[in-house]
Amino acid sequence: MGKLDGRVVAITGPRKAEEMSILVKKQGGIPLVRSAQGTMFEGFEHLEAEVDKLLEHPLDWAIWTTGMGLGKLVEAAEAGGKLERLLEKLASVKHAARGYKTVNALRKLGITPDVRDDDGSTLGLIRGLTQINEDWKDAHVSLQLHGDPAPKLVEFMEEFQASYIELMPYRHTPPAEEELALLTKELLAHRIDVVAMTSAPQARFLFEYAKEHGVDDALREVFRARTLAAAVGRVTASALIDEGIERILIPEEERMGALIVTIGRWFEDQKTSV
Repeated sequence: MGKLDGRVVAITGPRKAEEMSILVKKQGGIPLVRSAQGTMFEGFEHLEAEVDKLLEHPLDWAIWTTGMGLGKLVEAAEAGGKLERLLEKLASVKHAARGYKTVNALRKLGITPDVRDDDGSTLGLIRGLTQINEDWKDAHVSLQLHGDPAPKLVEFMEEFQASYIELMPYRHTPPAEEELALLTKELLAHRIDVVAMTSAPQARFLFEYAKEHGVDDALREVFRARTLAAAVGRVTASALIDEGIERILIPEEERMGALIVTIGRWFEDQKTSV
């Protein structure tokens, strides 16, 4: 029947949900698409204003956390007739990047990051920043955020007295409340065997809903005793850890397809160990 053998897999990310569902079915599982986030790109005026921040502020370092965010800024610069100026500015500063997609986005612009993470996480990026011989005091830095605040990066900048600006080309929005209500109900009723999360906001929005309705402790118990939490990478896993979830499956390769394959292998191992 397949490695998943009829297991119900909730897919909480709107991106590539159809492709992930196909992979679940191929392994004999039952996919449930239960979006726990909405991603909203800001309008052009906002994006152009973010480009202007980069052009107008003095800059020594640019720190990037998503390739998608960098791509949106480049698109806005091109649409506004400012691409050449932006590329000149970016070529004149040092760069730090989190994640292989971000590194690839920089390379498309002819930029090799001076610092990158060691594990795909923001904390890994901070480790990289602390290991170089750089005096951050009064350094001018831009922080590109990935749809959510990045308190750890902000703490790093403030601790070392850097001067920084924040860029948020897009922000995450919660899904329709009925989506979270249905997902929570199904989890509490033990109808879901594994939740496949593909971004940190999905965990945050789910537990915010649970807390508002007084069922967050019950939800933690479900994840502790029955339903497996699976995260596409360490950033997503860290959001689950922040909510008190300890049993988390993470693929070695931080990609959505690898996440589904890893889930299948985990359940296969459970069968053979019984």
